[in-house]
Amino acid sequence: MTAISLTINGLAHGPLEVRDDLSMNDFLREMLGMTGTKFGCGAAQCLSCVVIVDSPDGTSTTTPTCIAPATNFNGLRIRTVEGHASQGQLTVLQRAFIKHFAFQCGYCTAGFLNEAQVLLERLEAEPIARETLEQTILEALDGHLCRCTGYVRYHEAVRDVVLADAGRYLR
Repeated sequence: MTAISLTINGLAHGPLEVRDDLSMNDFLREMLGMTGTKFGCGAAQCLSCVVIVDSPDGTSTTTPTCIAPATNFNGLRIRTVEGHASQGQLTVLQRAFIKHFAFQCGYCTAGFLNEAQVLLERLEAEPIARETLEQTILEALDGHLCRCTGYVRYHEAVRDVVLADAGRYLR
């Protein structure tokens, strides 16, 4: 057993005793009741389980939770899909996913949403040329698997968010 403390969606958790072999996915779902992070393949291949890890330098990345021990997240600041909406209001990105019916069954949506959010934050910090947008979105969402084949809809939703606020994301 190891005691861990971390910040999830802005709220401090811990110290909490966890088994050393407890996955972060199981920690979120079973210990904290945060069921938005899904367990898909169990091999970090589908990426439905990714959460956002916020670095002290202000950058963020996504990390799979199905194969990573919860102890690896000790001291970190993370965001889950439950942390996107604020005061009952969906984000622009969430609304775009709904508008494009990007979610179909919804199982992979949390992973796509977290990855797309990291992309938007990266583009806000370092805008890209308009002509590279399509490839940038493809590369960002690459690796996320959708059994319902909603890839085009996720891509369109992200593109619409970027183009609707082009001055923020494009140079």
